[in-house]
Amino acid sequence: MRGAASWWHMIHFCAIALVMALSPSTYNRANRATTSQYIYASTWQVLPWFTALAALLSLVLIRIVVVTALNYGLSHYALQMVVRVLVLELIPLSAALFVALRAGLAFNVGTVDNALSASSSQPPHLSVARLRNELVPRVLASAFSVLTLAMVSSVIALVLAYITVHGFSLWGLPGYTRTVGQVFDPAVTLGFALKTILFSLAVAVVPIAASLEAEQQRASANTVQPGAVRLFLVLLLIEAASLVVKYI
Repeated sequence: MRGAASWWHMIHFCAIALVMALSPSTYNRANRATTSQYIYASTWQVLPWFTALAALLSLVLIRIVVVTALNYGLSHYALQMVVRVLVLELIPLSAALFVALRAGLAFNVGTVDNALSASSSQPPHLSVARLRNELVPRVLASAFSVLTLAMVSSVIALVLAYITVHGFSLWGLPGYTRTVGQVFDPAVTLGFALKTILFSLAVAVVPIAASLEAEQQRASANTVQPGAVRLFLVLLLIEAASLVVKYI
């Protein structure tokens, strides 16, 4: 029962955050400024070096796949393998884990003390104003960070894949775009977008919900660990469901 209540608390907080994120009244001048500050800290500050690191790792993986495919006479499948494995699977998951480790799991009870109003006779409860002004901007910033890092890294990986196979010449562009288009059919594109959005929501919501729940239960010592386990479980379930839908 305690585990079911904990999951329900997370789903309830996710619903509240989504409703407030879609509400026009949330985006007053102060909230826009706060959200932009969080977006700058969570996305823009890390985008250059995360992109460089993702490009380096992508180049290594692309080279390994292309050389292996050439050795086994499967060069015509190399690009499809790169796109399916690297762009569709590894990059979105890597972006989600990176944002979670950098920002989401570092969210502790100390950062949400101002978002809770407590009294000596009643359990702590969420203040709507504090939730709208402090927590929802964090949720939006974390979700935006996952989406941005995943999209930018995916584009760079596609460019590096073309350069690795065809060099800097444009003669292979028609065939390359045809191959990528065959991979990104409407169903796969919709699934890729949906999975990335679900990753971003999980990273944005689960750690904050776990922190709030721990504070309400006066269990501050276990704030980060339950949120980490639950977040990794949610990401694993999303990835597994995506693989089942696409390949089974």
